[in-house]
Amino acid sequence: MSEVEHEHHVPAAAADSPEGRVYDFADPQQAEQALELAFDYRGDVTLTLEGGRTVEGYLFDRRHDERDGLLIRLMLTASPAKEIIPARQIRRLAFTGRDTALGKSWETWVRQYAKRLAEKRAAAKADEPS
Repeated sequence: MSEVEHEHHVPAAAADSPEGRVYDFADPQQAEQALELAFDYRGDVTLTLEGGRTVEGYLFDRRHDERDGLLIRLMLTASPAKEIIPARQIRRLAFTGRDTALGKSWETWVRQYAKRLAEKRAAAKADEPS
């Protein structure tokens, strides 16, 4: 699988995130591996399909069909519609949307910790004799 950097800026701290990366597919197995990565991604992806059509959205589901093989389901960015796309039609996958999960758990914990600490300090201060 060839991996090419996309114009989208990827912060150094986000080295584990695929945000901003582009994958060109040489065969369906490579497409499936990249789609698994995209399934865990919490941002939009842009798919280039055979014939050059592009589709942008959030990959929220994938399933195997006996006739069509791997199918992916996207919530489209430009409309409230959903689209089902056979993986064999994908020629390129770009992680174009911001990785909304990146760092959130740590940032949330720090915010909550700081809030609890401030509340404890305020309660302690209120208990001090004047």
